[in-house]
Amino acid sequence: MSKVVITVAITGAIHTPAMSEYLPVTPKQIAGEVIRSCQAGAAVAHVHVRNPETGQPSSDQKMFCEVAEKIKRKCGIVIGFTTGGALGMTLAERLAVVNNLKPEIASFTPGSLNFALFPMLEKTKKFKYDWEKPFIEGTEDIVFANTFKTMREYAAAFAAAGTKPELEVFDVGMIHNIDFMIKRGQLKPPVYIQFVLGILGGLPATPESLFTLYNAAKMILGEFKWSVCAGGRNQMGIMATAMAMGGNARVGMEDALYLEKGKPATSNAEIVAKVVRIAKELGREIATPEEARKIIGLKGSDNVGF
Repeated sequence: MSKVVITVAITGAIHTPAMSEYLPVTPKQIAGEVIRSCQAGAAVAHVHVRNPETGQPSSDQKMFCEVAEKIKRKCGIVIGFTTGGALGMTLAERLAVVNNLKPEIASFTPGSLNFALFPMLEKTKKFKYDWEKPFIEGTEDIVFANTFKTMREYAAAFAAAGTKPELEVFDVGMIHNIDFMIKRGQLKPPVYIQFVLGILGGLPATPESLFTLYNAAKMILGEFKWSVCAGGRNQMGIMATAMAMGGNARVGMEDALYLEKGKPATSNAEIVAKVVRIAKELGREIATPEEARKIIGLKGSDNVGF
């Protein structure tokens, strides 16, 4: 098995400040969490930004640039950006960070799905800001839309920027979409897939779901590189399963706010350190950022726009 690439998803656009006092929201906090996570063993950072006053997910390009520059001054981690943004953002808002900053890697969702967060209301009774409750409630009636036209436009923008797509696969249909895009010349193999489990509207975070997606990808695509992320309490179990299979792992406060049952994570670095321990127990060595660049097939930090 090759060395395991650990990605840290720092803050995301799912959880709200009321759900954890430790959720990073300002550019300084987000960059600091990335740097500490790199020191703990993460080779790739998946970065969202938020309004520093309210914690609301944002597509502000100045904040993306500020975070990236702060990180790059302190460590060599691969800096990847979201193009999912937050539910309800326009295509232009979501793609701006690729067009402007030309990162080594960015997320690319090859299909549409219901992306439902509203059951979180059952556990969150008190909110910190006015936007939080309506945002969560609204996901009962929203589709995370990625049409074939959208995907074609995404692929063209990624190719122009020299940015590697991190293909966020929530179900088997998305693997068929990837195959279609490869055959059309819109994506170049070998592709890099992030299997995403645990979102209501996609597959649950179970080993069976992971096996289904992995086996389908092998059958349909043949060669590919892959990682997995899992929302909620099953995060570490899925990471152990994936790493035992030879895959890579994504963890962080975007995906889960607890280190274990009853114990909130106080930092992303703490979560990274735990998955590093699991990897080593499984006999997997941890990839450095430079090794991750070679494993995934990235252009290098000298070729970005920040």
